[in-house]
Amino acid sequence: MRNNYNMELLDVLDEQGNKIGVEERKIVHEKGLWHIHVGVWIMNQNGELLLQQRSGAKKVNPYKWTRTGGHVDSGEIPIDGIQREVEEEIGVKISKDDFEPMGIEKIEKVNSNQNIINRNYVYSYFAFVKYKLEDYKIQEEEVCNLKYMSIEEIEEAMENQDENYTFLFWKTEKFKKTISFLKSKRKSLLNN
Repeated sequence: MRNNYNMELLDVLDEQGNKIGVEERKIVHEKGLWHIHVGVWIMNQNGELLLQQRSGAKKVNPYKWTRTGGHVDSGEIPIDGIQREVEEEIGVKISKDDFEPMGIEKIEKVNSNQNIINRNYVYSYFAFVKYKLEDYKIQEEEVCNLKYMSIEEIEEAMENQDENYTFLFWKTEKFKKTISFLKSKRKSLLNN
């Protein structure tokens, strides 16, 4: 587990996604260097999606609700990174075979208030689990709460521009594509 933000090492990528070096996370964000981020939509047996509330200690988006994810450490591949992030942040292990790739997106975000430039190759995944909320054990430095929400509740939060959710900042087409994929998965897994 990584405890020291300044010592977390990330692979640095070029504009095409090729590894060109290694740097500390803090420097990666200060200089706006390309790196890899992962995220997963976790669905339960009721077709609901797990969201985690970011800790108030987080520099970016404190107390906002988001999917589980994080940075891929130097030397890791994305599937290892998402498995590690899930285990660290919410205390459960999901088999690598149970993560379904949803795609890769190149994203640039600037947060001038914290002097953070995020240039990510974001690898998105889907996972179906049988965990209940009480089965999770949160990493309090990263997460302060968990909840399951229906896809329709997530759509409503987006429609109402609810600033408590990080997906509010997504491009409309990305959000619609994600929701369509999640509804399709729910239908095939739950037959509804």
